[in-house]
Amino acid sequence: MGNKQTETLPIEERLIRIESLLLSNKKVLTFDEVVSYTGFKPSYLYKLTSSFSIPHSKPGGGKLFFDKEELDDWLLANKCKTRSEIDQEASNFLTNKSHRHF
Repeated sequence: MGNKQTETLPIEERLIRIESLLLSNKKVLTFDEVVSYTGFKPSYLYKLTSSFSIPHSKPGGGKLFFDKEELDDWLLANKCKTRSEIDQEASNFLTNKSHRHF
């Protein structure tokens, strides 16, 4: 049936894995699903929605819904560059600067 390693995991951990797999396939998430998906505290997520800082929908003024793709884009919007990306940009800048003096 299943992998022996998976079968030895506690039931709660197996359920968490199943929930994660189900969330990864959904297009629209509820408030509680976003809390689970992001690890944000509910109070912080409410703050983000009330300040219109995070993309969300509230059809008919009721429950909050989130487009998973928009949420992923928002979560990854302010990417921090790696040391190698910064070094490469510096190298490119210096190379381009030296070529402009011709």
